[in-house]
Amino acid sequence: MVRLCESWFGSIRIALTLFGFRQSVYSVRTSAPFSCSLTQFSPGISTSETVCNNARIPSAFMSNLSSMSSAPHTKARCPLYPGSDTRRFPVLDDKLKWEIKWAEYKPVNYTAPSVLKKPVWADPDIGSFSPRFNALDGLVDRRSHVATYKVEQGKPINPCGRTGLTGRGLLGRWGPNHAADPIVTRWKRDSNGQQVLNKSSKLPVLQFVSIKRKDCGEWAIPGGMVDPGELVSLTLQREFSEEALNTLKMSSMEKAKLSERIARLFSSEGLQVYKGYVDDPRNTDNSWMETVAVNFHDEKGDSVSGLPLQAGDDAGQVSWVDIDSALKLYASHSEFLKVTAKERRAHW
Repeated sequence: MVRLCESWFGSIRIALTLFGFRQSVYSVRTSAPFSCSLTQFSPGISTSETVCNNARIPSAFMSNLSSMSSAPHTKARCPLYPGSDTRRFPVLDDKLKWEIKWAEYKPVNYTAPSVLKKPVWADPDIGSFSPRFNALDGLVDRRSHVATYKVEQGKPINPCGRTGLTGRGLLGRWGPNHAADPIVTRWKRDSNGQQVLNKSSKLPVLQFVSIKRKDCGEWAIPGGMVDPGELVSLTLQREFSEEALNTLKMSSMEKAKLSERIARLFSSEGLQVYKGYVDDPRNTDNSWMETVAVNFHDEKGDSVSGLPLQAGDDAGQVSWVDIDSALKLYASHSEFLKVTAKERRAHW
């Protein structure tokens, strides 16, 4: 069972263009929580389809949407674990999958000191508590967007394979650690307000709000962890406001001035470009990142385009950046932008 949609207030659509569908989107507008389930070979359905509020999406699309999460993870096997001197046990591609027997596999155990201090966002160690894996555990969602994952000796197993490291590393939760990535875009325009076309592709150039992460120095899409019990739609707006506009340091009056324009953008129809496993350097055999990436597009340039960007929270810098295939970004973020550009019929 794979969950491919989340709880939303407002409107969301799912990218189809990249995967061969000429009419690009499947849309649904909800005023209550919106849920989907994957039904395989159900009575009355000739092929595997996703059923969403009595609507159906072909399974071919679903497999393509999740293709990024099924590819062998590479950044999750980086030799040196970020923020530490800990080196992973080397894992080659042919030994990645758990189904392949490998008696010599001796992963290194590591959990960062910041996690062991038991902050509010982190789980206790296994043995001192018994979480309900593959389920909604109180307010903490321990279900995966990818699949029902295995639990061995009380610990969840990364569904995408070996990483060379056990424990939680820098991640707080055992199992999936859920995040949300808001991709805020606009058209690049010249001094006359006309869209700028790429000289090679002759397609209009999209720009997105990018931050430079303090922890690793890489440029990335703004984003962060979904708080327990929080709707993903609210996480998207909160993380963008904190990291790209520095609202945490604003006065109440300053926040009020921004609120209308921010609310207008995030209440517009969002384009879900990805939902699933993230190839993240923080991943371990027992803890991993998953995300929902949603594009919010400022078509007319009258909502966030004119706002003064200011880095805040986990961001060191923030800027509007041209979307291009040459971009080198954190984790799987380049793939998210590729889907966004294709869906918007923009240059890539």
